[in-house]
Amino acid sequence: MKKLIFLFAMSLLVLSACGDEKKTVESNQDSGHNEASHEGQAHDSGDIQEEIASADVLPSFLDNQSENIRLVYQVAGQATEVLEWIPCYCGCGESAGHKSNLNCFIQEKRKDGAIVWDDHGTRCLVCLEIAVQSAKMHKDGMSLKEIRQAIDDTYKEGYAKPTPTKMPA
Repeated sequence: MKKLIFLFAMSLLVLSACGDEKKTVESNQDSGHNEASHEGQAHDSGDIQEEIASADVLPSFLDNQSENIRLVYQVAGQATEVLEWIPCYCGCGESAGHKSNLNCFIQEKRKDGAIVWDDHGTRCLVCLEIAVQSAKMHKDGMSLKEIRQAIDDTYKEGYAKPTPTKMPA
């Protein structure tokens, strides 16, 4: 039952985003994509970051966010090995120094298992869409290279320059 609810929520998020993603990228680029509306430790990029002992616990900056955004963060915490190979096309590579879509949600995975969550994804529909699409393709059995190719093909036109993400082996 949990899987059905999760898939339904992810489908709603993706469907509600269709048609608006290009406007979102343009407005994010115009605003510098640096607005931070949460309390916490802000960084040069304007993003709020919060360290938590593991990816199993979501950061407090999600407390006032929608259930869909919390679900995407939960997915990102479970799909780090996928999202680290997937670029983001919102412009965050240049504006926030991100290296992949993973950085839109998780700035750092520490050796002790701690996670430094980042609130960037709470304000960016493109970030959310890429994470959901990538996780779904992985769940459907696609390889990292196939997922990467599909994301690159989908976002190659009409979006910002991708993050400098390494290609999967």
